[in-house]
Amino acid sequence: MNLHEYQAKELFRSYGMPVPEGIVVSSGDDAAAAADKLTTDKVVVKAQVHAGGRGKAGGVKLVDTG
Repeated sequence: MNLHEYQAKELFRSYGMPVPEGIVVSSGDDAAAAADKLTTDKVVVKAQVHAGGRGKAGGVKLVDTG
């Protein structure tokens, strides 16, 4: 079974396990709308792919807008 990170978080949450909050988006417009809702200057943006090494491939970005 392959799960994306957001799907695993949903599963954990359904069993009452604590998980970090996040927002899942699927387009640039969705990302812009989600960014408007954030109350922090620092976020982690992650691509959801079924492959290892996404951080090394540029699929994880730290963003500081402050």
